[in-house]
Parts: sequence; structure tokens; C-alpha cells
Amino acid sequence: MTGGKSAKADMQPEDAAKRLSLSRFLPYQLSVAAESVSRVFARRYEESFGLTVPEWRVMAVLAETDRIPTQDIIERTQMDPVRVSRAAIRLADKGLVQRKTNPRDQRAHLLSLSAEGLAVYGQIVPLARDLEQDLTETLTEAERAQLEAILAKIHARGRMLLAD
Repeated sequence: MTGGKSAKADMQPEDAAKRLSLSRFLPYQLSVAAESVSRVFARRYEESFGLTVPEWRVMAVLAETDRIPTQDIIERTQMDPVRVSRAAIRLADKGLVQRKTNPRDQRAHLLSLSAEGLAVYGQIVPLARDLEQDLTETLTEAERAQLEAILAKIHARGRMLLAD
């Protein structure tokens, strides 16, 4: 700033094209949409089951596999390692997850759903499917398939850019 004027006031009309319209910026749109959906899920899981979104994500991954290392959950969910670790500990404290020391790496744990965890998961799945239906009911089947394909492409491209 110079002379009390803001940087915005110093911009010339031709500079307007250089500005970023946050509401039209794809990374921002994706983040806002994901956060909105996560909050809806969080409210339902917290109220009904006392679970946070990270806890639910850990449970969902564990329901698809049998006894996997924490690192695999981190890779599948793309969540912060600390969030995954804390979620796993809380789930174990609630009796929903079993944590065993990984024989290949004594510092790591192998996780699996307990019988109680499987029962809770079984109660959540129909609610999750209903919520997904509520979120996508305004989309046609073709639009939904297209959205899934687009998101998969963006995800793959993001992973490729991270690898560079």
C-alpha cells in the first residue's frame, strides 16, 4: 500500500482479468462442496453413533478389508496421519476397532473392525446410502456417472501432480 490506498484501489481496469474469482476457482469449489457434505455426514454420525467423520472413514475402509496397517488407511482416505491415528485410537477405546501390533513393524498397528464395530457399520451403511441419495437426487443417472468420472479424473491428476 502507498499513501493509505489499498492494493485493490491501485489496480487498473485491465488488471481485473488477473484477479482470482474464488467462487469460480475449481479447487475452492471442490473444497467447499466436500466440506458441506462432510458436515452433513458428521452431524448424522455424531448424533446417532457418536462418531466423527475421520472415525467413520476409518471404519468404512476397515469394512472393505481385513486387518490392515494404519498407513494403508492413510493412503486410501488421503487423511492426515495424525487424524487417522487419533481416530483409530478413539475407535479402539469405544470397542469398535481392534488394534494389534504389526509383526513386521513394532511401531505400527494392524487394524480391524471388532464384532461391535461391524454391527455399528451395518447400521450406518443404510443411512449413508440414504444421505447419498438425498445429495444426488437432483442429478440424472447420466449426470451422476459423469460426476463420478470427472472426480476420478481430477483425483488422478492431483495424484500425478503430487508425484512430480
